Amino acid sequence: MANTDAIKAEGEVIEVLRNATFKVRLPNGHIVTAYPAGKLKLGRILIFEGDKVTVELSPYDLTKGRIVWRTNKARAAVPAENIEAPKDN
Repeated sequence: MANTDAIKAEGEVIEVLRNATFKVRLPNGHIVTAYPAGKLKLGRILIFEGDKVTVELSPYDLTKGRIVWRTNKARAAVPAENIEAPKDN
């Protein structure tokens, strides 16, 4: 699969399977089986249930894909203006 042919979609991890595979629900309701891309594996990025991810889908088989980016829902839910800078005394 060439990088130019991949279809990118946002989704949410709904189930963690064996052998570093995940079930991801896309916004249109489709369920995709995805595995982490090489950079995520090398960086030992952990992916949990409920995480928002970006998935690249193959145009040949839209039921399989690879996870290329992860956004933790807890970190994404905190607006930047609510985070206080440390106070210097």
